[in-house]
Amino acid sequence: MTKEQKLADLKQKILIDNVTPELASQATQLVFGDGNPDAQIMLIGEAPGKNEDITGLPFVGAAGKFLDEMLNGAMIDRADIYITNIVKYRPPNNRDPLPDEKSAFWPYLLKQIMIIKPKIIATLGRHSGQAFLSSLHISADHGKPVTQKFIIEGKEEEIIILPLYHPAAALYNGSLRSTLINDFKIVRKLI
Repeated sequence: MTKEQKLADLKQKILIDNVTPELASQATQLVFGDGNPDAQIMLIGEAPGKNEDITGLPFVGAAGKFLDEMLNGAMIDRADIYITNIVKYRPPNNRDPLPDEKSAFWPYLLKQIMIIKPKIIATLGRHSGQAFLSSLHISADHGKPVTQKFIIEGKEEEIIILPLYHPAAALYNGSLRSTLINDFKIVRKLI
């Protein structure tokens, strides 16, 4: 079975398992993930926003446009990476994902990681970062890679976790723009 088929099966499983039915009922659709299933770099955000809910694709709104700009600045082609979120339905009014919503999707996210087998996971935002690094303080820890062990297909694999600010943070706080651009260049160096 190809990685594409495994990812399609996982997406179906989320729908069949009726993960977070309350969240699903108010969302337009599941926003599973997008990109290269053989990616060395996996970006993981928090949850879809309005534009993502409409298109079914992650990071297509204003934050997605800035993400594209950062990828270009780091000389990374969006077609070469895989992008997803922890929570795969849009929370109402773009509120933060709740702890029980994040934990409901966590096993599916781990399966996505196991299928893709990235070398680097860049977490986008505090919620995503703290899912992997529980003691994370985004203002102090952004741009500092940490190696974590995962069991993938019965083997222990090391994956670099790189916590980054969420691209939307730069839209609300212009002073974070250069920080995010510089942090993104670390992704390129790590590969």
